[in-house]
Amino acid sequence: MPPFHRIEDFPLLDGQTVTTRGWVMTTRSSGKIAFVVLRDGTGYVQVVLSKKDVPDAAWEACGRLTQETSVEVTGVVRADARGPGGVELTAADLKILGPSPDFPITPKEHGTAFLFEHRHLWLRSRRQVAIARVRAEVVQAIRDFFYERHFVLVDTPILTGSIGEHAGTLFATEYFDLGKAYLAQTGQLYVEAAAAALGKVYCFGPTFRAEKSKTRRHLTEFWMVEPEVAWNDSAANMALQEEFVCYIVARCLERRAAELAELERDVKPLESVRAPFPRVSYIDAVAKLKTLGSDIEWGQDIGGEAETLLAKQYDRPVMVFNYPKAVKAFYMKENPEDPRTVLNNDLLAPEGYGEIIGGSQREDDYDKLLTRIRAENLPEEAYSWYLDLRKYGTFVHAGFGLGVERTVAWICGIAHIREAIGFPRTLYKLWP
Repeated sequence: MPPFHRIEDFPLLDGQTVTTRGWVMTTRSSGKIAFVVLRDGTGYVQVVLSKKDVPDAAWEACGRLTQETSVEVTGVVRADARGPGGVELTAADLKILGPSPDFPITPKEHGTAFLFEHRHLWLRSRRQVAIARVRAEVVQAIRDFFYERHFVLVDTPILTGSIGEHAGTLFATEYFDLGKAYLAQTGQLYVEAAAAALGKVYCFGPTFRAEKSKTRRHLTEFWMVEPEVAWNDSAANMALQEEFVCYIVARCLERRAAELAELERDVKPLESVRAPFPRVSYIDAVAKLKTLGSDIEWGQDIGGEAETLLAKQYDRPVMVFNYPKAVKAFYMKENPEDPRTVLNNDLLAPEGYGEIIGGSQREDDYDKLLTRIRAENLPEEAYSWYLDLRKYGTFVHAGFGLGVERTVAWICGIAHIREAIGFPRTLYKLWP
């Protein structure tokens, strides 16, 4: 196709004649002058057509425009402070490339179920575009953070024979003649092996949990980034998390201000995300929650409602550390000062968004890890390679996992995690 210009470049092309292609958002006409708001994925622009200044075919085509019709427009870019991006386009010609009869998502209000049934089309809305751009910024910030700190990206398997979290939340499939394989709940076990080779590593990809959960915080398929660092203990692990989250939030505030404004996000809470984060032991967290009216008892995990109640007491993310061993995964390091607990932490986002990070120092003692594997009734043979890491040059190491969708939902200030990914997978949603 002949060359054309992207709308994002228009502010630098004032007075120049350009050709652009995009989709129609809205139209209005006063009889002799028509206004068309166009989007192309890089930006928005208002196109002005005067009946006397365009060919008859162009004016006739303008009269047939409907929502999401794809068009090609040639015209002159003119500065206009009132327009999106500070410019508008005075058209000299307009051609319809692809008609759009009866586009199903109209400017009227639609229910959530309807919108998700048409997710492939809903993605075109200004709100969904803004969320997608924030998500892309979060993902790029994640990669940049670790690249700048000399971490090595390690790609871990999605099909695995090893359980990383809870056996009850596995998606299983038959794997040729080798029995059951599972969709990975985490890449952590594999990056632990890589940390012994490369020192500072991370994996980044989709993970899967077969939880029959309908809450606004859960998906069955979600993206997680998981760094692992040789010689980091639990304290160093929490310091890395703190630095990481501050970096991501600052990056979005700096580079995605327009998108956050489009989402009507109050950025003041995000501007408060600065180190140091409050750190509260599990024991103190339970005591504090009791004073706030919770019926939680020592030994129970801190659920979503309790997380929200606790996080509301702070103006920035809060770290809760050293949970009871019984409610945490087998690979977490036993706390030498209180063997009932492990050296772990959860990082809770403010404003009711809950846990966005779970991390721990890993159990580096061969015998203690083997005891935990047996206590959890996990197949020793499937974890023989994992035990080898403690057999051949065991080392102190720690890491964590950050859920991308929860982080995006928090930064965007959106009510449900479903909007934080292009095509969410939930208990009742497998298409589109």
